[in-house]
Amino acid sequence: MERKQHFVLIHGSCHGAWCWYKVVSLLKTSGHQVTTLDLGASGVHPKRLEEITTFSDYLQPLMDFFASLPDEPDPKVVLVGHSYAGLCISQAMERFPNKISVAVFIAAYMPHHGSPTGTLIQEYFKRCTVESLMDCNFTFNNGLDKPPTSALFGPKFMKTIAYRHCQLEDLELGKILVRPSGLFMEDLVTGNLLTEEKFGSVDRVFVRLDGDQVMMDEFQLLMIQNSPPKDVKVISEAGHMVMLSKPRELSQLLQHIGAGFC
Repeated sequence: MERKQHFVLIHGSCHGAWCWYKVVSLLKTSGHQVTTLDLGASGVHPKRLEEITTFSDYLQPLMDFFASLPDEPDPKVVLVGHSYAGLCISQAMERFPNKISVAVFIAAYMPHHGSPTGTLIQEYFKRCTVESLMDCNFTFNNGLDKPPTSALFGPKFMKTIAYRHCQLEDLELGKILVRPSGLFMEDLVTGNLLTEEKFGSVDRVFVRLDGDQVMMDEFQLLMIQNSPPKDVKVISEAGHMVMLSKPRELSQLLQHIGAGFC
């Protein structure tokens, strides 16, 4: 009999727990426990972006959730992060490695414990052209010569790039619900927040989204090469918002991954 898992699903920039609604229903129908969280100033979280001044503020809902789990959860949770949330789940891995059976990075920033996590964001923006970001809105509170401090997906960018393989109703839902997200570069480039003893002790699986135009193929492959995970899975022709475009395939893959590390 297949052991039921507890999946914890963490959204990427500008999104919230709402973006997992299709995957949540599929996992629950299969009998699994599912937790989705709104990070600081995301989804229906009550705080505004101006009140989230540090990366720790942004992560507080995730850290509070893990702190509420017993020290020896049975089973341990399957922690899943999409896109920017790779940096978020990495901090949970560092703080609570004994509560996580496997961490799944879905086209997500996957840092190496040997370098500051913010270097990944710097590397990403080096590979982006202004044209590729289309109508995304960035703020530069520290000056135009410094990295952006927040980002908001624009409707044209969502339709053409991020939600390219999604149904129209999901695009329209996304356009209504996205909120600006902080990037917290100052917090993430000043030191190494991860250790091999804690972060490095948690098994990682990277789900590569083939043809993703937000987290480009070459960038995903670079992260896999620089911080090799335990395993790599591939989903093709899903675009960046795979949880909306291919929820059934993703939910089945997550169940397969969870069963392999329980």
